[in-house]
Amino acid sequence: MNALLARLEPTFRFLDRVAGGRHAEVVAAPEAVAHPRTRQVFARVAWLLGLELLLGLGAVGIAVGLARHGASVTLPVWTRTVVVLGITTTLFYFTWRASRGWYWAYQRLLLFTRVFPVVTLVLAAIPHLYPAWMITEQIVFSLILLGIGAYLGSAQLREVFPRPARAAAPPREPGHER
Repeated sequence: MNALLARLEPTFRFLDRVAGGRHAEVVAAPEAVAHPRTRQVFARVAWLLGLELLLGLGAVGIAVGLARHGASVTLPVWTRTVVVLGITTTLFYFTWRASRGWYWAYQRLLLFTRVFPVVTLVLAAIPHLYPAWMITEQIVFSLILLGIGAYLGSAQLREVFPRPARAAAPPREPGHER
C-alpha cells in the first residue's frame, strides 16, 4: 500500500497545489504531527468520518429501497445523498493530508466542519424539502461534523498547525504609492 501511495504522491501533490492555494507548501513540524495526541485526534476524526460515510450510505440505501418499493423519491433527496457522499470522501482526503502535516488540508477540513453543519441545518429547516428520515439524517450528519470540528479546534491541533506568517509585501518603487 505504501508503495502505491508513493507512486501516486505526484498526483496528490498536484491536488494539494490546486486545493491548497497560497498555503499549499506549508507543512507542520514532523515531530508535532507524529506526537501521540495528534495521531489520536486524527484517528478519532477518521472514525467519525467513517460514521459519516455509513450514514451517507444508509441514506442512499433508504432512498433506493423506497424507490424500489414504488415510493416517490424527490430530486433533492437524491442530490443530498450524492452530495453527502462526495463531501465525506473529500473530508477523508483532507484528513489524510492533514494527518501527514499539510496545513492547507487542516484549514480546509476545519472550514468544512464549520460551514456544512450550518448549511445542512438550514436546508433541513426548509418545510417539505426533505422527508422526516432525511431531516433526521441531516441533523445527525451535522452533529458528527460539529464533533469533528471540536477535535480539529483542540489546543493540540492549533499548536500543530499555527497560522503561517504572512509574506511581506514587496517594496514599491517611488511614485507608485496608493
